[in-house]
Amino acid sequence: MGKVTAIAERTIEAPADKVRALVADYAETRPKLLTEHYRDYEVTEGGVGAGTKASWKLQATSKRVRDVAATVSEPSEGTLVETDANSSMVTTWTVREVPDGSLVRIETTWDGAGGIGGFFEKAFAPGGLKRIYEGVLGKLAEVV
Repeated sequence: MGKVTAIAERTIEAPADKVRALVADYAETRPKLLTEHYRDYEVTEGGVGAGTKASWKLQATSKRVRDVAATVSEPSEGTLVETDANSSMVTTWTVREVPDGSLVRIETTWDGAGGIGGFFEKAFAPGGLKRIYEGVLGKLAEVV
């Protein structure tokens, strides 16, 4: 079993402070960003930034559904970390200022399966999750 990592990033033509505020808004903005891969999204505590708790089902493939119960922390300005209570999955959102606006990066890591299943997971899951995140980032660009 090894770490599996999926990464997507996009430049958003807006100031970093504005983008950070939108990304940290789990109650109002986040539901607008979610693609058809997300179901049953619900904020159960808080709603903005650190301390927020939210749950959802992530339909990564036709057969793979992950039940996520995330707790949000903010280790530094512009970085939100969603830690899943149901698995080893950790998703980090980073927003930083760049010349054309803001660079938004979503990185998810988790402990992969062992054996042949783990080989295929490490080979294919990052690309699938990256495509899902690219859809989320596209919606973020529209909302801004």
